[in-house]
Amino acid sequence: MPIEIVLYIATSLDGFIATPEGGIDWLSAIETPEEDYGYEAFYTSVDAIVMGRRTYDQVLSWGDWPYPGKPSYIMTHQPLSSDLAEVSATAQSPSDLMATWSALGYRRVWLVGGAALAAAFRAEGLISEYILSIIPVLLGNGIPLFMPPGPRAEVQLYQAETFTSGVVQLTYRAAKPL
Repeated sequence: MPIEIVLYIATSLDGFIATPEGGIDWLSAIETPEEDYGYEAFYTSVDAIVMGRRTYDQVLSWGDWPYPGKPSYIMTHQPLSSDLAEVSATAQSPSDLMATWSALGYRRVWLVGGAALAAAFRAEGLISEYILSIIPVLLGNGIPLFMPPGPRAEVQLYQAETFTSGVVQLTYRAAKPL
């Protein structure tokens, strides 16, 4: 069974995943204790996590590691300062990392971000599912969800869900690249 790589990410209505400086404080506008936007069910469904170095550094700034119990792969050429057993650095290409995960028996991996890493996986045609939470805010500028240039690819809408906060969560499955 092939590994599914899922890009599960929040984006502003105008297509940015962070401010120009990498900030995501604008996400707090939709945080409510009674709604997790399907996060827990999604988190349970993945075997491992992959993220880029800048995303990793930002996640560390939040305090406690928010991804307990999941092997976490940080794509970087620099050593990590973490002593977390489940976190490891890798400089493998996306396709080589897929082979590693396959050998480990992983079936579903969450691509946390950021945009450059998503672009690398996308360029190799490795993202099988896109779960995009559209946040009702216009940032006007920032780090785009999809960095140009990128390959053209067809996707098919699988699910759409709306929330009282104004968030719209769209799930697309990748069709074959054009």
